[in-house]
Amino acid sequence: MFTQLDPPIPLHVIGKGDGYAIAVIDYSQEHDLVWVTALDDGGEIWCAPNPIVRLRKNWTIGRTPRAAADPTEPRGASAAVDTDSR
Repeated sequence: MFTQLDPPIPLHVIGKGDGYAIAVIDYSQEHDLVWVTALDDGGEIWCAPNPIVRLRKNWTIGRTPRAAADPTEPRGASAAVDTDSR
């Protein structure tokens, strides 16, 4: 299934940089989601698998993701959320 996102979602693709997801592809339960992302630097469009996609920082709601997180790290093994930056 291919779903166009409106509005686009600001993302960080590990190893590629910041951009906006303009669509998402779901091949089935046997596969990761694929984020069709237009990158800010250079305007390239990449199809990034879910494990290397992160939401960008949003200080208004206190979201401070680690953009360079290791996609092989188990979920829940990350450090505590930084609440001092609010």
